[in-house]
Amino acid sequence: MRQFYGYIRVSTTKQGEQGVSLDQQRAAIEAYAQGHGFELIRWFEEQETAARRGRPVFGEMLRLLKSGRVAGVVIHKIDRSARNLRDWADLGELIDQGISVHFANEALDLNSRGGRLAADIQAIISADFIRNLREETKKGFYGRLNQGLLPRPAPLGYLNCGKGKPKAVDPEKAGYIKTAFELYASGRCNLRALTEKMYDLGLRGRGGWRISLNGMSKILRNRFYAGTIVIAKTGQAFAGVHEPIISRELFDRTQERLVGKGNRKKVKHSFLFRRLFRCERCGLHYIGEQRKGIVYYRCHAPSCGGKCIRESKLEQVILREFKKLEYTQEEKDYFRRWIMKRRKDWSGPQQQMTQTLRLQLKRLDERMSKLTDAYLDQLIDRETFDERKTTLVQERCTMRDRLAKSQSNPVMAADQLELFLEQAGKAYLSYRMLGPEEKRELISGLTSDRKVFGNSVKIKLNSPFEMVANRYRVTGGSPSQDNPRTWNALIPKLCTALALDTSMFRGTHVM
Repeated sequence: MRQFYGYIRVSTTKQGEQGVSLDQQRAAIEAYAQGHGFELIRWFEEQETAARRGRPVFGEMLRLLKSGRVAGVVIHKIDRSARNLRDWADLGELIDQGISVHFANEALDLNSRGGRLAADIQAIISADFIRNLREETKKGFYGRLNQGLLPRPAPLGYLNCGKGKPKAVDPEKAGYIKTAFELYASGRCNLRALTEKMYDLGLRGRGGWRISLNGMSKILRNRFYAGTIVIAKTGQAFAGVHEPIISRELFDRTQERLVGKGNRKKVKHSFLFRRLFRCERCGLHYIGEQRKGIVYYRCHAPSCGGKCIRESKLEQVILREFKKLEYTQEEKDYFRRWIMKRRKDWSGPQQQMTQTLRLQLKRLDERMSKLTDAYLDQLIDRETFDERKTTLVQERCTMRDRLAKSQSNPVMAADQLELFLEQAGKAYLSYRMLGPEEKRELISGLTSDRKVFGNSVKIKLNSPFEMVANRYRVTGGSPSQDNPRTWNALIPKLCTALALDTSMFRGTHVM
């Protein structure tokens, strides 16, 4: 009996695990071999698509067939062997070399001109079937993306809800994901420390495994958490309809730190004011150093003379600036009455703003739909389509963030103003009670343009903190202690500086 190989293949691992298709192919090949007097000495089984070249088992079988160890091979059908034309060409070379290739489900004489032609036609049809299947799959894939749906498994922090449905926030893991972004964006943890910290807090992967350093990096770079679906291979972005876990602002701050992390230098000494003060003359940072237990800072530029200033001197100036932010009891009572009144007057403007944002979001969706129609009608090219679509996606994400903030708390603007006023009023006491790292954060958040030259120290409070510190100064230069009048004029300016909607604050005053 002539010896042959048997080759069987399924397109997916799932088909291979179920085994139905493989068993049917094996039975058909065995029946064909028995009817033709062939001895099957070895089976080649593959769980790999034939749509692209490079199947390892198929390649190994071709190599052995070319060596002439057996008479040939029996395959179930032509589409099981060659659904791309290169693999069919390789089989054709074997046939031309006199190696027998048989198909159990097709009665074709491949040694005759007519049989070879019929087999070539079937191979071409199989290859075209794959191309068509790929195109249809691609259409369905991008159709889901244009609907704002991710046609892939949900990332960590989300749950799969079935085909045609958006991913749902995982109530157990979404909080961990948000915490990871916040910790990294704050600068308190590098990537390795963050991975350890999140493991200690209880974050685990899908199978309960520890998340690797690379895995944590992928989480921090995944824009899906901010509401956008991005195809990594092409860079195309789509606005998702799923609920974002983090804001776009937080995601952007995280990316800025990820990009700049390689330029960070290891801090040898953790001085309180490291890299916070610059030399007024040359612009370089003042460097901290310790002598006999006392911390000094100085500029190392030769042209600046190397004069030192004590850390205690710098701290005195900071405390003096923060002291200007403290309120009298009369001012605190005024704020309380003012905020309470604003909350009562807020519901109307809030609803109007929410309605306006929803209308703007609807218009963006209509523009996206028209842009897609223009591309499908070939009125614009692909490059123009991608460029305009990316802009619209970004605008839509920004609008969704604003709408989410508007809907999350009906008195958000009033609360934000109250929070700012409380932060400013407590700056002095907070600084005295905080640790070194928290003090640095407070200084960075409240001040800018910190300059030193010799014993001269200049600190500028950030707007709107500077407005609060200078609240009693008037154009004529004389101070005013008329709190209601002063604050009624100042609060709208504060709201503008804080990017709050000032319409709700106009025309109303509190005694």
